[in-house]
Amino acid sequence: MVTETDKAVEDMVSRTLKNKYPTFSFMGEETYQPGSRVGPEPTFIVDPIDGTTNFVHSFPYACISLGLSVDRRPAVGVIYNPFLDILYTGIQGQGSFMITRPGGAVLERRLPLAKKPAPLEGLAKALVAVEWPAARDGPNFAVKADTFRKLTASKETGGCMVHSLRSMGSAALNMCHLAAGQIDLYWEGGCWAWDVCAGWCILSEAGGIVVGGNPGQWEPALEERKYLAVRPAPSGQKEIVTEFWDAIVGRQDYEV
Repeated sequence: MVTETDKAVEDMVSRTLKNKYPTFSFMGEETYQPGSRVGPEPTFIVDPIDGTTNFVHSFPYACISLGLSVDRRPAVGVIYNPFLDILYTGIQGQGSFMITRPGGAVLERRLPLAKKPAPLEGLAKALVAVEWPAARDGPNFAVKADTFRKLTASKETGGCMVHSLRSMGSAALNMCHLAAGQIDLYWEGGCWAWDVCAGWCILSEAGGIVVGGNPGQWEPALEERKYLAVRPAPSGQKEIVTEFWDAIVGRQDYEV
């Protein structure tokens, strides 16, 4: 789904960035050419409105996601939800932050929000973010639907009995909530580099990790299109990854 606002925002952002950084490359959702790939040079990777379905329904959970990759890795992330007036930022090696303005005063908090994040104690105690795909048929849809059922079903029927699933409609904001420590995992397939680049940087700088959305891939590419992201925690990250991978029913397959 694309709106005129998506196009207008991307046009404004691309013109501004190209004027200030003429030697940098640019990749945006609305101007993406099939087959284009992120190169090693500094590249702005932009989603003008992440959560467009929420936007058109006036559901206040949409954002602009602006990432910068260097050597094909997320290096800077800026995500802003104008409806709730919340700004998330991250710079490689400098940490990540959430900025709000309660009562008009600027409040900047380092991520994660908890000074001592709780350990991860397995799927049975996890709040998991997932998203329904745009294509509601075919093998990838079956993998997601079958896995959602297994995650939520009771252990007596072979399920994992996670605390619950959340579908918030924005990959970028899901990553930010992970960085803040407000959800435990986010499993995705079918999104693009502009959906995850900025959030990936913000999450990594908070101490979270991103691995492959199919089992066995510990170091996914930026353009992998299949991801499993985990919140910051002093222990349990790798253990919950392998537990989640065991719960996936089948394998996702998306063209890059």
